[in-house]
Amino acid sequence: MPTNTLSPPLLDVHDLCVSFTSRGQVIPIVENLSFSIGEQEILGLVGESGSGKSVTAMALMGLIDAPGVHVSGSARFKGQDLLGLSGKQMRALRGREIAMIFQDPMTAFTPVYTIGWQIDEQLRAHQNLSRKQARTRTVELLGEMGVPDPANTANRYPHQLSGGLRQRAMIAMALSCNPSLLIADEPTTALDVTVQAQILDLMRRLRTTYGSSVLLITHDMGVVAETCDSTLVLYSGRAAETGATQDLFAHPQHPYTAALLASIPPMNGPRPDRLPAIPGTPPQPLERPAGCAFAPRCTYTHASCLPAPPPAFCTVGQAHKVACVLPGEGNPLPKRAYTSATPVL
Repeated sequence: MPTNTLSPPLLDVHDLCVSFTSRGQVIPIVENLSFSIGEQEILGLVGESGSGKSVTAMALMGLIDAPGVHVSGSARFKGQDLLGLSGKQMRALRGREIAMIFQDPMTAFTPVYTIGWQIDEQLRAHQNLSRKQARTRTVELLGEMGVPDPANTANRYPHQLSGGLRQRAMIAMALSCNPSLLIADEPTTALDVTVQAQILDLMRRLRTTYGSSVLLITHDMGVVAETCDSTLVLYSGRAAETGATQDLFAHPQHPYTAALLASIPPMNGPRPDRLPAIPGTPPQPLERPAGCAFAPRCTYTHASCLPAPPPAFCTVGQAHKVACVLPGEGNPLPKRAYTSATPVL
């Protein structure tokens, strides 16, 4: 858990909006997203594919620079608004204070340079190190990430490494300058269960070893339960629910959160014949309903869900908020609906 919950948040995002222009139309991808990450905190950002998780991370990193993209709101990191920084200022911050583990390390690494050369480059770009000093640090980092024979591995190209080793090398690069904030975008995708557990264990140790905070992007609720202090659930580019992970798993207040938890195989009790599934698919950004975006797929939809604007966050407990009509005020969702045993990897 965060060491000091009374200190100002390391990252404070308020009303983040990301939109794209296509054929003369403005298409909202992320709408009015607000959250904060404290020092040495791990925040899970969860939701189905297309919820806007990776777009949020790319916007915070200043990596969305295509024509027709508009990013608004504020994202204050150590009191400095990331969205107002110039390209030069952001390049100085990126990699040194804020680092990112990309979803696919095979495409994130440059294929024509060795793993060691690429980590060396980042070290020398942000720290006053010679080539020899940078390589020594690179080998140390790879060893700390559990890479066997790190000196020889540093001389290999990305395609010569397994998926698990590439992911460890990507984490080593991200941690090379001891960043205050690490953004991990699906760091366990396509990895087998054993390697996935090792990667998650490495991430849990980041805050004790490096004092880092982590924004963990995933669609795996089991990973969230094992790793994250708090959780933010996204649906169709909008925040659906947020709160402490333990509270959110025990008392889901949004039907979408409850349905995600219901789709996890139970660890105890009788095995169901078929896991519950959420009917339909998330709406396209231009086809979002006027009110709650989840209404067309929700079994608890009623008249108050449909009018515009979308429901605002309501507080249902200490630091637990939900963008839905509260139980007892028209929403028939029981407080413990769909609750199952916390999944363990």
